[in-house]
Amino acid sequence: MTTKYKNNYLFPAILKNKLRGYSVVFPDFNNLEAQGKTQEEVFKNAKETLCNCILEYEEENKEIPTPTNLAKLQDQGCIILIEAFMPSARLANQNKAVSKTVTLPAWMNAKALENNINFSQLLQAAIKEELEN
Repeated sequence: MTTKYKNNYLFPAILKNKLRGYSVVFPDFNNLEAQGKTQEEVFKNAKETLCNCILEYEEENKEIPTPTNLAKLQDQGCIILIEAFMPSARLANQNKAVSKTVTLPAWMNAKALENNINFSQLLQAAIKEELEN
């Protein structure tokens, strides 16, 4: 990933009242939509959705769109601004856990459970040690 991307973005979005809650639509990202039962939830989801979309653009080395001028959107309803603070989004994306399936002999699994061994912790430690060598 190049350093051509900014750390902060501010994009306009259209807040819509739905039958069972709210939605936020981002016209600059092909009408990307976030939903929530409450206004608080939809704002949180909109921010997360925007950050994830920008992360995808960055990973695919796409140009981030220029935010639409608010005046051009005024007839579309309640216009809000959603901020995407990318340093924390990038960090969260790098530290995202992934699930792996591991096959063990039954006796080893039983002994590990008996000794309260945390499989994830042990596997992470072993992989870190292997990578450092």
